[in-house]
Amino acid sequence: MTPTTLLFDYGGTLDSGARHWNFVLLDGYRHTAERFPALRAVDGEVWRAAYVHGERTLARQPIVTPDDDFRTLLHKKIAVELAFLREGGTVTLSDADCATATDAIADYCDHAARRHADEARHILQTLRDRGYRFVLVTNFYGNIHAVLRAYGLADFFPHIVESAVVGVRKPDPAIWQLGIDAAAVPAASCVAIGDSFSKDIVPAHSLGAQTIWFKGEEWEQKDYDETLPTHVITALPQLLDHLL
Repeated sequence: MTPTTLLFDYGGTLDSGARHWNFVLLDGYRHTAERFPALRAVDGEVWRAAYVHGERTLARQPIVTPDDDFRTLLHKKIAVELAFLREGGTVTLSDADCATATDAIADYCDHAARRHADEARHILQTLRDRGYRFVLVTNFYGNIHAVLRAYGLADFFPHIVESAVVGVRKPDPAIWQLGIDAAAVPAASCVAIGDSFSKDIVPAHSLGAQTIWFKGEEWEQKDYDETLPTHVITALPQLLDHLL
């Protein structure tokens, strides 16, 4: 069946070139360590623990508001991470330096995300001109509308399925089914596009959707069955070669 609707993941797919966000954030810490050498200690398992702590804290506590754009979200997340790292003795910074470092890391990561979003905007426009419709299916904090507006992507997604709103998260196939339902077409008419093999490709495939895996740098590098996705890409513009 010829696909008519593209079900896009957001984080990692449209805003980081298929690099897991822990790597992008760590780049921000390393860049800022040129000014604040204490941040050089942020690496390895210590960093991963801080990243996971930040993710869980934002998921469990009402820290992110619906009006927060991505730069604001980043600032809140980094503040939680740095508090964790300071309390654990990994990083020694004054309150003033910590505030300045938080701003610098957030700016670095926001600029990185904006570059990828700018690229995504042109690709989405081309795909829309080719007649495709879009649905966004994302694990997010309840502020994805504000994030999309800030990056100029909101107009592409009249239908959004956001985990914090619908109460189900990837890798549960149910969140992808909600995306298919929003499209109001058969699953076989949908193509799910995402950077996570386990959270995007496997569940969408199980529902009968076609899939395009944006292969990049995942949280854990594993060997996957690359015959399962309909297509595999390593750069977002390659979508245009497969979606004619």
